[in-house]
Amino acid sequence: MDLDRIYRAEYGRCVATLTRVLGDIGLAEEAVQDAFAVAVQKWEQPPPNPGAWIVTTARNRAIDRLRRESTREARHAQALLLHQPEEPEEVGPVRDDELRMIFTCCHPALSPLARTALTLRLLGGLEVAEIARAYLVPEATVAQRIVRAKKKIRDAGIPYRVPGAAELPDRLTSVLTVLYLVFNEGYTSTSGQLLRTDLCQEAVRLARALADLMPDEPEVIGLLALLLLTEARRPARTGPSGELMVLAEQDRSLWDGDLIAEGHELVRRCLRRARPGPYQLQAAINAVHTDGSATDWAQVLALYDQLLAHVPTPVVALNRAVAVAEVHGPALALAIVDELDLPGYHLLPATRADLLTRLGRTSAALAAYDEAITLATNDAERAFLTTRRARLTQDTRPPAL
Repeated sequence: MDLDRIYRAEYGRCVATLTRVLGDIGLAEEAVQDAFAVAVQKWEQPPPNPGAWIVTTARNRAIDRLRRESTREARHAQALLLHQPEEPEEVGPVRDDELRMIFTCCHPALSPLARTALTLRLLGGLEVAEIARAYLVPEATVAQRIVRAKKKIRDAGIPYRVPGAAELPDRLTSVLTVLYLVFNEGYTSTSGQLLRTDLCQEAVRLARALADLMPDEPEVIGLLALLLLTEARRPARTGPSGELMVLAEQDRSLWDGDLIAEGHELVRRCLRRARPGPYQLQAAINAVHTDGSATDWAQVLALYDQLLAHVPTPVVALNRAVAVAEVHGPALALAIVDELDLPGYHLLPATRADLLTRLGRTSAALAAYDEAITLATNDAERAFLTTRRARLTQDTRPPAL
């Protein structure tokens, strides 16, 4: 029985549903964790609907916990819970529990990092290490922010409720960031296997719900297009043995044509609005990658120039350097990469290793590969880099006599 897979797939939904039922994020999370502990003891095989079983068990565990409490607040909460229908009527513009949870965690009273870290932990079921990797910050920093965010919600009495239509735009940036990071963790998992299909699909589903909710927001449409065009390539992202396949080596016949067509149409919708933003530009880059049998790298570079103007970060500059190498050669790209500072980010030395290899600087390339392999946390990425390094040493080995 793959309880870990069920936990990752159902945890976020169960916490979101229980938060709506219980009205308390902390209590909901504890109750869901208790329910999974019960499942470990009782399940020989998963029930037909594991999520429903967890929600029901968690609700009962929450009632038992409140019964043991002697405070007036606990007795009041217990009375409300006992007389609450199993499926309370939902009101307001956001009708998806998980989407409502995202907007709630993205309350303006919380810091930007706290908003996204808390949502990724509660909804995506991501571990602290996975969130820290997404933000390129120490694990201790993320753990502290999550604890403080929960305390802030409790002490400030931040309600779990559907935000009004007027409040939605103010929380949009954080919501888009959360969906983007959830998808990224699914597409390149922090540890273990390369892909977490459940997270990719959940991020796409929530992005569709957000687009239905806010169809006039270009960045919402841009994010959905970006996720669809990236998701379309997921079947070709790994080889027969689960090995990482880079874009240039992927079997394009495995790409999902329907998702590509939908993503391209959304990109065209964004272009007609002429209000470019970071997600729209990333979607446009992915549209170029999925248009025809070969990538127009000059067009990709032009789009990265625009993206870097909107988001002048080292990660964007590193991605732009890859396009520079294809258009202007590896020497110019290496000069750009050598100016970047991204401590702990394995793709920086990995990119540098590839550029050095193309320039024939084998010793420096081997050292860069060693650094990248040490920093990589995903098994598939580490194996990919190790294979590339081994190939480089074989190419430079003197012929046998």
